[in-house]
Amino acid sequence: MSSSRSSGHRSSRGSKGRQSSFTQLIESLRTHRVNTLTELCRIERVAASCENEEDAQAFQAPMTSAWDYYVNSNQFLTELRGLTRNYPISGELVDQAHLLVRNDPNSNRSWNLAWLCLVKIRDDGLIPAYAQADAWRKEMWGGRDPTQEEADQLAQCFEYEWTQAVENMLRHWPVAPTWY
Repeated sequence: MSSSRSSGHRSSRGSKGRQSSFTQLIESLRTHRVNTLTELCRIERVAASCENEEDAQAFQAPMTSAWDYYVNSNQFLTELRGLTRNYPISGELVDQAHLLVRNDPNSNRSWNLAWLCLVKIRDDGLIPAYAQADAWRKEMWGGRDPTQEEADQLAQCFEYEWTQAVENMLRHWPVAPTWY
């Protein structure tokens, strides 16, 4: 008899502990204490594993807001640039992806603005266009005009490193974070 009481007591504590943990995670999203790709993805996985609808719904608005803050606070660009140290990714490319996502009626398929931007960069072919444009910038060549061969070679370097960074970040989602 005491073992069943003890077991029931543990179950109750486990439920309260889980609820407290959810509350702490939600608060960390609301206050932006968590603002890195890895940590946001970790919380996103916790939210996706909620067993009841009420817990899952409690995460929706704070998670959406946290991803929005991650992109708009330039942390997204900072982390992309951390992955592209040799050839830093173009901020204009990231801004364009963000603008395209904001103007895309299908962007409501996900709460995750960073994922939507990464997919937009990959699927809309933004990398080759921006790599080519950046490779021709005089600032890349000490103020002189590059030759076609030089610009093409630099563009290839940009493309390779930027593509690797985008693909690396997309690996955080084995399943697309979408509503449908």
